[in-house]
Amino acid sequence: MRLGDICSKIGSGATPRGGKEAYSTSGIPIIRSQNVLDWSFSSNGLAYLNDEQAKTLSNVEVHQGDILLNITGDSVARACIVPSDVIPARVNQHVAILRPKEKANATFILAWLQTNKDLLLKLASSGATRNALTKRMLEGLDINLPSIDIQNHIAELISLIQSKINLNIKLNGYLLEYLKTYAKTLYCEYENDKNAILPRNWRWAEIAEIAGMVCRGIAPKYSDVSDEVVLGQTCVRSNLILVENGRTHAPRKKTEKWLKKYDLLINSTGVGSLGRTAQVWFEPKKLVADSHITIVRTADPRYALYLGFWAFKHEKHIESLHTGSTGQTELPRDYVKTMRLVLPDDKTLNRFNKIAVPMVELIVANQRENKRLEEIRDRLLPKLMSGEIDVSKIDLMQLNSHLAEY
Repeated sequence: MRLGDICSKIGSGATPRGGKEAYSTSGIPIIRSQNVLDWSFSSNGLAYLNDEQAKTLSNVEVHQGDILLNITGDSVARACIVPSDVIPARVNQHVAILRPKEKANATFILAWLQTNKDLLLKLASSGATRNALTKRMLEGLDINLPSIDIQNHIAELISLIQSKINLNIKLNGYLLEYLKTYAKTLYCEYENDKNAILPRNWRWAEIAEIAGMVCRGIAPKYSDVSDEVVLGQTCVRSNLILVENGRTHAPRKKTEKWLKKYDLLINSTGVGSLGRTAQVWFEPKKLVADSHITIVRTADPRYALYLGFWAFKHEKHIESLHTGSTGQTELPRDYVKTMRLVLPDDKTLNRFNKIAVPMVELIVANQRENKRLEEIRDRLLPKLMSGEIDVSKIDLMQLNSHLAEY
């Protein structure tokens, strides 16, 4: 059976006239490829259209239960189901809507797409220029569709695992936002009014005054036979480090550039990436950053978390410090060193750290748990989709209870 036979709609949208500059800060969401992750949706960077713009894209309005599939660029073949809280929405030309018919379960179709991602990537790379999946390619995909009962059972099992993953992602988002807001309450008043008198023993300081090291990462030599991982700019997203996006490279002699816990990473090259920040909240092993990332390491570790959450709230400012023309922008190391921030006294700083340390440890624990859950899901999927595992014999209530304790 072809995918086109079981979907009532397969199609992508467009960017409104005026490009990115035409987007609004509120209104009807327009979903772009950066919002579509594998299995999950990210609201980070979600853009909006006014009513008139949305009307011109009414033919690509997203409905409840639609599957979103990235069809161009480096993120091609990433797919998720649209969350209900962004509906009504539109998609741009880099995202396709797949709308299953009544006898096809959306989560099952999503699982099929994920299981056959290698096929999608191969199709996407068959073009003459950039990676792309066309409507014709998608419509012609052969899919083995079991009965709706089996589809529903597989979908329910996968949804149990995915809901736990999504819950951890949401919890991490809440924890991050709380700590960013808490840090902001310490410095916001004084940044907004440079003439405000600082409390006793508080002070203004340049990053250079509290940093033991500010430098770019290494120029890697990639290798598939190494266990040393180098992080690129795609590993710095939503103020978290995505080690799974890193690549292995030929081992080098250990230097001070090997990452340490609480190092602040700042994307420093290119429009769209420059200015994004994240911090190492775990004990890294054989982990480095590439030369497109600036590493900031505080001399006194007590300042590290405060500096990190300050940076998270100042990404726009960091981005504005770039030099160079569009497409070749760079963040000079000296500009990072001269950024100024308000430093609280020791008592206030210790109080912040007492709250922040256990919270970031919980964030890391949730990330690790999600990694294990994803491995379970990805091992199960091929066996479920092929029928090797009889899904009707799986006790979903028992599995749900186990995941609740996981």
